[in-house]
Parts: sequence; C-alpha cells; structure tokens
Amino acid sequence: MIGSNKKAFSRTRESLFLFKSETIAFIYKFSFNFAQHFIQSLCMLNFNGKLVTQSAFSMTANNRAFKYGDAIFETMYAQKNTLVFWEDHYFRLMASMRMLRMEIPMEFTLEFLEEQILKTIPTQNDFSSFRVRLSVFRKDGGLYTPLTNQVDFLIEASEYSYEKKKEYRVDLFKDFYNYSGLLSTVKTTNRMLNTLASIFMVENDLDNCILLNERKGIVEAINGNLFIVKGNEIKTPSLEEGCIKGVVRKKVIEMLAKNEAYTITETAISPFEMQKADEVFVTNAMMGVQPITNYRKKAYATAIGDKLSASLKLLQLTGAR
Repeated sequence: MIGSNKKAFSRTRESLFLFKSETIAFIYKFSFNFAQHFIQSLCMLNFNGKLVTQSAFSMTANNRAFKYGDAIFETMYAQKNTLVFWEDHYFRLMASMRMLRMEIPMEFTLEFLEEQILKTIPTQNDFSSFRVRLSVFRKDGGLYTPLTNQVDFLIEASEYSYEKKKEYRVDLFKDFYNYSGLLSTVKTTNRMLNTLASIFMVENDLDNCILLNERKGIVEAINGNLFIVKGNEIKTPSLEEGCIKGVVRKKVIEMLAKNEAYTITETAISPFEMQKADEVFVTNAMMGVQPITNYRKKAYATAIGDKLSASLKLLQLTGAR
C-alpha cells in the first residue's frame, strides 16, 4: 500500500513538473512572439507620404505589383541622415519609370523623395545603418492593360546587418535563362528567376549563383553585378547581356577607369572565362564588393576585390550623395 502511494506520488510529481515545463515553454514562446510582433508593429512604412505601421498597412486584390509585377524598386544603403549614392539611385528610378511608361508625378523631385525616405528611417528604432527599399507601382485596376499610368510609392527601412564573407562559393544556375535586352536591366518586382536561383543556391549549400542569358553568356549574380579579373584586365557583362544597371557597378567602373594599372571592359563573358579568371567579385548597394573565393573546383584570389571594397567604403563616407 505504501509502495503504491509512493509510485502515485512520484507520477503526480513528474506530471506537475512536465506541466510546469510545458507552461514555461509556452509562456516564453508567446512572450517572444508577442515581443517580435510588437517591435515589428512599431516599424513604420511610408505609403504615398503617410507613415503607417506594418500591421495597419494593406493593399487591395487589384494591386498591380501583386498581380502583374507592374512595379520597380530601388534598394539603398542609408546611414542615419544620409542616403549613400542617392542621386544615382534617383536618376535610375526616373529612367526606369520612363521606360515602363509610368507617369512621373510633379512632386517626385530628388529632394521630395529623399525627404520621404529620411522621415521614414528615424522610426526604425535606434540603428545606425539601414537597408531602404523604395517601390513604385501603377495604381490599382485593369488586367494586363492598366486603367491609369499614375503611381503609388512605398518606402520600407530595416536594420543593415551584412558582413562580408571570407569564403564565398558560387555555381552556375542553368535551369532558366535571364534573357538579354534592355528590359532586363530594369529592377522590376518580377524576380522569379532570382527566386528559383536562390532556392537552388540553398539546396546546394552555395553563397550565390551566376545567371546566364539565352546565349549561355554570364549576366550577373542573383543579387548583384559580376566582375572578373585576369591579369590587369577586368571585365563585367555589358548591359546588352541583360544585367541590372547597378549603381555600385557604375561606381566600381568609374574607380577602375581612373586607375591606370587596370583596364575595364563592358562585354560578353563566357563561363570558360570565369573559370580561367584570377579573381571574381560581386557588387550591389548593400554588400558593396564581395569577392568570390570558389567556383566549383576553382579557387580565386581576393586581393583586388578587397582593395575595391575598401575604396568603395571610403567613397561611401566621403561622397555618399
């Protein structure tokens, strides 16, 4: 009788301990999720000049960016009250809107959009560096044919946290092609190829993938432009190959053009040339310059990429606008 009571007491104690542990785990998970949601709800979006919380923002089922990818965007690096290379981003945005026959509002001046971005950034907690995305899309309505060419805009800002990697492995993505032509140089929200290449990247434990065009020529990386180095000659795919007209790509070309030690050429590049290169690196507004260390069995040096990365950081500080 005493033994059975001891066993019953032991089982009860174990049940209470298990219940207590599960309750604590539930409370912790609930508190963590609530805190995340609360912090996220404090981060503001800027929709057509009006600050709204993420939880309060909504779009209709007729949103053309959602339905047709009828939108363009700029991703920028910001340091508190400074937008790095803002003028370059602005003029690329205006050129893209004209190419896609979007009506540019009279108020879309360099100063107006800069002001809208900067008034959004202070709401993102007390960070010093930010990733900013400015999206512009045609107003709701219509099927393929829009009801109007007037636009809405949305500004998002989040903490900037990229750290350059010492090892960076890539491979070719050959399932689908990035077709050459000027339309491919525009940053539209239709990024299905980049999405599929990113899935391939994760499945194969890579850091990036190289996109090819219909001629099997190298176009760019998933999220940036590509440069290859052979001796003192540096090449990057030309815009005719279908690459994005990257802002940092432009800055790197300008830096190299001023350096008599190197020649820089915008041209067609084959995967064979990449295989034989001494160095390869990727550029975009958030990473800056990221050297590639491995492509399949090929190992690359990183000396020139590292120097360009340091020079670009200095340019960001001294000539940010």
